[in-house]
Amino acid sequence: MATGCYDCFFLLDSNKYNRDPGGVAAWIQKAIEDHDGEVLVNRLWEERKLAYPINGHQKGTYWISFFRMDTQRLKEFERACQLNETIMRFLVTKVDPRLIDTLVDHALGRVATSQGDEEAVPVGVADEEE
Repeated sequence: MATGCYDCFFLLDSNKYNRDPGGVAAWIQKAIEDHDGEVLVNRLWEERKLAYPINGHQKGTYWISFFRMDTQRLKEFERACQLNETIMRFLVTKVDPRLIDTLVDHALGRVATSQGDEEAVPVGVADEEE
C-alpha cells in the first residue's frame, strides 16, 4: 500500500455550511478517516463572493484539508465528495512529502523563526515585533 500526502480544497455551499458548520467539518474529517486517511489539518479558509455563479450560488465557503491516505482509496474518497450536496467543488492535489510539514504549519498559522528554531510563532506576531 502506497500512502501519499494530499491537500483537498473544498468549495462549500455557504448556506448549508452556515446552518451546520460543525456537521460539515465533522463530515469532512469522517470522510477522510473512513477511507483510512490521517487528517493533518482540517480548517475553514474563508467565505467569499464567487467569480461566477455555481448552481445559482453567488458566494461560497472555502475549506482546506491536508491528509495522508492510501492512494488506492483516493478515488473512493473523491466519489464520496461528489455525492455530498454541501460540496459544490473540490480539488485534491498530491503534495511532496518534503513540503507537508511546512504547509501544515502554514495552514495552522505558524511560521518558523528566522534563526531556524523548531519553535513556531503565530503569523503576524513576528511582523509586529520588528
